Amino acid sequence: MKTYFQKHDGQLLSRKAARRLILFLICIIFIVFTVKINQVEKTELVSREGQTFEKATVVEILQDNLQADGTRVGEQKVVVRMDSGERKGEELTVTSSSGYLFGAGCTPGMHVIVMQSVAGESVIASVYSQDRGWVIYLFAALYILLLCVIGGKQGIKGSAGLIFTFFCVIFVYLPLVYRGLSPFWAAVFVCAITTVVTMYLIGGPTKKTLVSILGTMVGVLCAGISAQLFSLLSGITGYNVSDIETLMTLWNTNRIQVGGLLFSGLLISSMGAVMDVAMSISSSMSEILKQNPEMTRKELFKAGIHVGRDMMGTDSNTLILAFAGSSVSMLLLDYAYNLPYQQIINSNNIGIAIMQGLSGSFGIVLSVPFTVLFASIMYLKKHRKAENTEAIETAGAQIHSVTEASENI
Repeated sequence: MKTYFQKHDGQLLSRKAARRLILFLICIIFIVFTVKINQVEKTELVSREGQTFEKATVVEILQDNLQADGTRVGEQKVVVRMDSGERKGEELTVTSSSGYLFGAGCTPGMHVIVMQSVAGESVIASVYSQDRGWVIYLFAALYILLLCVIGGKQGIKGSAGLIFTFFCVIFVYLPLVYRGLSPFWAAVFVCAITTVVTMYLIGGPTKKTLVSILGTMVGVLCAGISAQLFSLLSGITGYNVSDIETLMTLWNTNRIQVGGLLFSGLLISSMGAVMDVAMSISSSMSEILKQNPEMTRKELFKAGIHVGRDMMGTDSNTLILAFAGSSVSMLLLDYAYNLPYQQIINSNNIGIAIMQGLSGSFGIVLSVPFTVLFASIMYLKKHRKAENTEAIETAGAQIHSVTEASENI
């Protein structure tokens, strides 16, 4: 019996070592793949030769544009001390516009970003915006810190998954689309790998993780399919977006499939909510089965559906409100101009917002029964196997103790 247990422990160790080796090889392949697809020459759309964006600090206001009523008209003329670039340490006299998109209301001591063009000894420079990079980094760091402190070990894993997702969108999705791959299938690929990595980090190599991955991918694909059907029936396509004229430049220069960007963005934006539903349901069903090991597959399926029903409304509401919130400016303009209902409901912008909200909600709702189905099949199979293994090990331990007792006698 000692030989049996030693053999059993050795098998577990060899499995862990094999799993780690496989994960290491997958990581190496993924890194090589990412480096390879990012080795691409970008077509220059705008000539930026000699133009740089540098950090600077406002030293003095030579001419202000602040009016008596608090508004700004025209440009400011300010002196800035360059903190980076070729002119680092020098003081330059630059202008700052009063626009809402560019420029900044400069005050002494303010950190700004200066857009400068250097040609020999001549420098043409203007204030591009207030330097807000440190604010972005600070809030991102605070969020990750809170996630780690409150979430503990799981929070750290969640942070790693979040960083990996951001990495994949920037360094995998965008290069693939730029190389001419369909944005829809590029998004499916990115959703798949980020779901696998995030779920693995949170749940480990378990059946719960596998159920969550399958449920998430089915939900995301359902969201994409429903969006495609909506597009087919309503006539709304990726070419109806407001910035299509600029995007068509990418089609003309690099043959980028700009029409699919709308639907690929829907997949990526809905993935988080669907992932939350799938993991919550799979975890709940796992705990339900632990508390009541005698449940049948039908009973477990019903319990999972009850859990999923409670989540459908809140998560769908969250997704619809997220898309509605991003369209608040447009809705306010429609309200202020008192546009006719038929004009509003049939406009491209409103149709796109409705499509995004409803298609994402379709993904959430349809992920519930599929996740429950996967869990009810896999968990009971695992549970029965675990019961048999535990019974064998218990019987082996009893035989081992009886054998030792007989030897002592």
